[in-house]
Amino acid sequence: MALRLKLVPDVTTINFFRWQWLTFGASIVAMVLSIVVILFMGLNFGIDFRGGTTIRTEAAEPVDVGAYRQALAPLNLGDVVITEVFDPSFRPDQHVASVRLSVQDGAEATSPEVLNEVEAALKTVAPSITFPSVESVGPKVSGELIWSAVMAVMLASLGIGVYIWLRFEWQFAVGTILASLHDVLVTVGIFALFQIRFDLTTVAALLTILGYSVNDTVVVFDRLRENLRKYKTMPLRDVMNLSVNETLSRTVMTVLTTLLALVALLVFGGDVLRGFVAAITLGVILGTYSSVYMAKNLVLWTGVNREPKAKPKAGTKFADIDA
Repeated sequence: MALRLKLVPDVTTINFFRWQWLTFGASIVAMVLSIVVILFMGLNFGIDFRGGTTIRTEAAEPVDVGAYRQALAPLNLGDVVITEVFDPSFRPDQHVASVRLSVQDGAEATSPEVLNEVEAALKTVAPSITFPSVESVGPKVSGELIWSAVMAVMLASLGIGVYIWLRFEWQFAVGTILASLHDVLVTVGIFALFQIRFDLTTVAALLTILGYSVNDTVVVFDRLRENLRKYKTMPLRDVMNLSVNETLSRTVMTVLTTLLALVALLVFGGDVLRGFVAAITLGVILGTYSSVYMAKNLVLWTGVNREPKAKPKAGTKFADIDA
């Protein structure tokens, strides 16, 4: 007999609307507080957004990222990102790394004196090390990157809203967009509150959060649409509660298995991955919460047309297309 792990009973009757004003109100307060924290505390931008210098290093000795970082620590250079570069065309004795240094306050780029100090420090680890190329990114380019990151998140949210509108109805699109923006905004607010480094990998994590959140929400909405056809006289609130309960087992299993991998990366992934993984971990938790407590509340308050109509029975002409 196969052993099956059940974290949630097959049939649950949880009333997810029992504390709807408290849960929805807490979400709105969290969004407002996130905006306040972002405006007054600001984000701890990484090199991608603050500007800085990228140094390409070559050495005959193998690259030891930990030793490189330890050698540079006494210089107090601020945000330092070190990654090893791999290429099949490299010689056996050609070991390449990329060292990114954030600009110091009031400086356009890293000064030659600081570069000399960096080279001297790294030579204590790899005596043969050289700097084949040194490139700087100024504040103007960094500002353009910030604007591009904001536009990427906004356009992704808009595209998700259009997809949900075509697949379901506009009420579902409104609920999905607000729930997704809640996940992103609160995640960014937590990054600002704890001054966690915010760089382009974090933006990639935010876009991943949008995808995860909408996937979770669409699962609930799909079941809701099926139940609206099945229970034509049942009050909308009860149909929504039933739909969330029917998908609860899937939701719990999905979020827990995802968190198992994320927590492992968070603990063992090192400093380079920490911001990226922290953002996705927060987003997975918030995305599950918003799918259960935010998106459906907005659909309930805006209402859904349940009058019988010709095909398509629900949503638009795209409603019966498989995801």
